[in-house]
Amino acid sequence: MAQLIDGKAVAARVRAEVKAEVDRLKREHGLTPGLAVVRVGEDPASKVYVDGKKKAAGEVGFHSWEHHPDADISQDGLLALVHRLNEDPAVHGILVQLPLPKHIDPDVIISAVKPEKDVDGFHPLNAGNLMLGRPTTRACTPYGVMRLLEEIGCDPAGKRAVVVGRSNIVGKPMALMLLQKNATVTLCHSKSDVRREVEGADILVVAVGVAELVKGEWIKPGAVVIDVGMNRGPDGKLVGDVAFATAAERAAYITPVPGGVGPMTIAMLMRNTLEAAERTLA
Repeated sequence: MAQLIDGKAVAARVRAEVKAEVDRLKREHGLTPGLAVVRVGEDPASKVYVDGKKKAAGEVGFHSWEHHPDADISQDGLLALVHRLNEDPAVHGILVQLPLPKHIDPDVIISAVKPEKDVDGFHPLNAGNLMLGRPTTRACTPYGVMRLLEEIGCDPAGKRAVVVGRSNIVGKPMALMLLQKNATVTLCHSKSDVRREVEGADILVVAVGVAELVKGEWIKPGAVVIDVGMNRGPDGKLVGDVAFATAAERAAYITPVPGGVGPMTIAMLMRNTLEAAERTLA
C-alpha cells in the first residue's frame, strides 16, 4: 500500500515556520505582515474558504482584514476597493476570493491588484515571471504541491511528470514548477488520451474536479500521486479526482482527500504574504 502524504502535518510545519519569521520581523523591524481578503456576496463555499484563511492568518500573527461588499457591488466599486488596498502600507497581501458575481470580470479585478501584493500568484505579471523562470509569487496550490514533494524526498529531475487539468489556478503553474525542477512534463486536458499519459507517470498531479476520473489500474507502480480534486460523492462523502483505494495499491505515495493538498493551499498563502511583507524591507 502507498504511504499517505499528510498535508495537514506539512501545512502545520509551514505555518510554524511562517510564525517564527513573523515573530522575528516584529521583534527586529516592528513589522507585522497584513493580509486583506475581499469576499463579494454570500457564496457559502467562499465563506468557508475565507474563514479558514482568516483563522490561519491569526495563528501566524498577521494583521488581517475581511472586506465583504454585497453581491450587487459594481465592477468599478470593487476596483475602487482594490485600489484603496493597493495604497494602504499596512496591507502587504491582497486576496480577492473567487468566484465573483457574473457581472464582474475576474481578470480585470485580478489585474488591478498590485503584483507585489498579489499573494494568490494570479496576476499576469507573476504568472509571466513563473513562465520565464524568474523569482515571483507562486500560485498557492501548486506551490503547496511542490512542498509536499520536497517533504517526501521526491526530486522531480529526470522523472516523467503528468499534470491532468490545465487551469490557470493549478494545472498550468503546476506544469511550469515541475519543469523548473527538470521534470519531463505532460499537461493533459479534455482532448488528451488521459489513461495513456497517466500510465507512464512517475509523478501524477490531478486537478480537474471530476470525481475518481483517474482509475487505480492506470497508476504506474511506484508512482507519486497528488490528488488536488475535491468532489462530493453520491453518498455525500468527499472524494478526489483519483480512485483512491485502488490507486493506493499501486502508488508509492498518495495524498488523501480530504487532508492532502487542501491544507497546503492556505499554508502557502501565509508563506506568500510573509514574503510580500519581507520585500518591503529591501
